[in-house]
Amino acid sequence: MSNWRVYCKKADFAEIGRVYGVDQVIARIARNRNICTNEELDAYFSASYQSLHNPAQMKDLIKAVEIINKKIDEGVKIRVVGDYDVDGICSTTILVKAIRACGGIVDYSVPDRVSDGYGINIAIIDKALQDGIDTIVTCDNGIAAIEQVNYAKSKGMTVVVTDHHEIPFDEYNGEKHYIYSKADAIVDPKQESCAYPFKMLCGAGIAYEMMQVLYEYKRTQRLKELEEYKQLAAIASICDLVDLVDENRVLVRFGLDSMKDTINKGIRALAEICAINLSEISSYHVGFVLGPCLNASGRLEKADIAIRLLMTEDTSEAKELAQHVKMLNETRKEMTEQETQKAIDMVNNSDLKNDTVLLIYLPSCHESIAGIIAGRVKEHFYKPTFVITKSVEGVKGSGRSIETYNMYEEINKCKNLLTKFGGHPMAAGLSFPEENIEPLRKMLNQNQTLTENDLIPVHWIDVAMPLWYVTMELIYQFKRLEPFGTGNEKPLFADSNLLVKRVDIIGKNKNVAKFVLEDVDGRIFDGIMFKITQENLPLKGQIISILYYPSINEYNGKKKIQFVIEEIKVKEVS
Repeated sequence: MSNWRVYCKKADFAEIGRVYGVDQVIARIARNRNICTNEELDAYFSASYQSLHNPAQMKDLIKAVEIINKKIDEGVKIRVVGDYDVDGICSTTILVKAIRACGGIVDYSVPDRVSDGYGINIAIIDKALQDGIDTIVTCDNGIAAIEQVNYAKSKGMTVVVTDHHEIPFDEYNGEKHYIYSKADAIVDPKQESCAYPFKMLCGAGIAYEMMQVLYEYKRTQRLKELEEYKQLAAIASICDLVDLVDENRVLVRFGLDSMKDTINKGIRALAEICAINLSEISSYHVGFVLGPCLNASGRLEKADIAIRLLMTEDTSEAKELAQHVKMLNETRKEMTEQETQKAIDMVNNSDLKNDTVLLIYLPSCHESIAGIIAGRVKEHFYKPTFVITKSVEGVKGSGRSIETYNMYEEINKCKNLLTKFGGHPMAAGLSFPEENIEPLRKMLNQNQTLTENDLIPVHWIDVAMPLWYVTMELIYQFKRLEPFGTGNEKPLFADSNLLVKRVDIIGKNKNVAKFVLEDVDGRIFDGIMFKITQENLPLKGQIISILYYPSINEYNGKKKIQFVIEEIKVKEVS
């Protein structure tokens, strides 16, 4: 059970509501998202391209574009080296399509998750040399590939690195000393000397910024193509869980809006196969339906399948590839459920349950789903979690963290035990010799400084709002706050002293509960809760408090307010 806390931030909510034509509840939510000044409020409620920053401010971006532009004019071969997740797939697609549209001779290479691992490697560089490639452009990787990039440079290649991951560093006497390769240009806003004001773009967001500038260099006015690249950047931003604030929020909002009329046959085909109406597409559909299908190709087969899907101009091929990635995702779901339960049982039935940082070894688990399992286990125990699997050389795995544990910095302290690692504060990937599993587990737990309070999840309540206050009009106003996602979470509300009048268990797996609730004044409300268990299921006649989000349920043409319940606390009888 989580701790419930209510935001208590101050502002003139009545005045904000008057100026922007919204309910005071909407004004409170904006303030809770740290939207304070008039300028920030204007940008939040009226997002526009004026709030995007000048790409020229990003260190080496102009230099990188000039290199690519020159290589296009020279007619030499360019190879984009991407990654096998959604961000890598989308950024690869953006770069290849845009460079090709500008007249470049370009192809791409994406590492195999199992045989190659993450990022550019020596084998990929040697293959590029054999193929007569002059220039390599990385996307969503490369910032930590110091040895590999320097090797390519030693062979006379031109290398442009575009990435958004943390800059590798050594630490001496408490000071960080950042390490860079000899690439001809390095585009990553997280560089210390980068003046770009927004540091949280994903790889595809950076690719989109670069290709806008390349189109300007080529005086290319293909606005529909730029809209398509924006849609791909939006998909990647949602799926890579970057904060949907500032520039990311603008990209996602307009990317989703233009996706309704997308010219990308792959997006259209996948939406149709997944029964998604593009005219109503939201960040939820991208993050939980389309994104996992794209990801599944790189997890179970080759990311090339998803890239081909997003690049094809053939409607029949698009439908065939869309069906294939959806099938792969169904297989991935089944594997994930089995291995997640195995991991949870392993923790519960061993000394692992006493660890603050979980390092779980599942040797037979498909390494492509280690990150998903780590995320599920982290949610179950609310502890930083690494899931490790057996690989071609040693072991490798993925980690998912909690807010109070910087995973990248913590594994950096253990790098003497690791062969390779990288990531963010909230997620990381690593590989190392099998004999280092136990030493790494011990070191991670010895180094950690988490308190008991750090290990209790917190739900932040935007407004303690009685159910009777919610109207259809208020729910429609929530659209002004979208897109929702990391950093701009869907609002959460709370009400108390509700009587459970009725409970019905529904769904194929009997894990959904429909409620009829009554407040102290006798008003009746409908509620629904997903993923219920016997532990969190209240009984008829009990008094409860709920965390909820209001929605509109439409059935047979009739619309009705329904409250989606996140968590329930039963009132204890004294």
